[in-house]
Amino acid sequence: MTTIDPPARWAVAAAWAVPLCVLPSAVWRVSLLAEDDIRMDAEGWYLVTLSVVSVGLAVLTLALVYPVPVPARVAVVPAVTGGLLLVAISVYVGLNAVFGFVETGPVLIGPEESDAVRRPEPGGPVAVAYLPLLLWGPLVLAVARDRWRRR
Repeated sequence: MTTIDPPARWAVAAAWAVPLCVLPSAVWRVSLLAEDDIRMDAEGWYLVTLSVVSVGLAVLTLALVYPVPVPARVAVVPAVTGGLLLVAISVYVGLNAVFGFVETGPVLIGPEESDAVRRPEPGGPVAVAYLPLLLWGPLVLAVARDRWRRR
């Protein structure tokens, strides 16, 4: 049986920070179900499913710092792939906010607007709930790097 070095304390803190970064947006999405215009139809199930899946994937980051009987490659490769994908999405969203590559998009949540999807106001509740998601990708990459170092 092979043993690996214990994780760095910063890696354990970063792994615990990932679910905390995802939680505000998940809570905000589920809180939309309390509004009158959103019911538990396809739209409501979409919100709940997206929230549960995102929090579930965030919690999986803890497997990179706690003893799990899987080879390092099996744990690190999906973590790095997901982390890079999250960073790419964050960069795209940031660039789109600045340069406006895509003015409108499909309306997936809430009633349809007339010609354009309403952009949330900076600092509003949606922005506050989603801002911590920008840390998700970099934190996963850092924790995966520590796990790979300890293999």
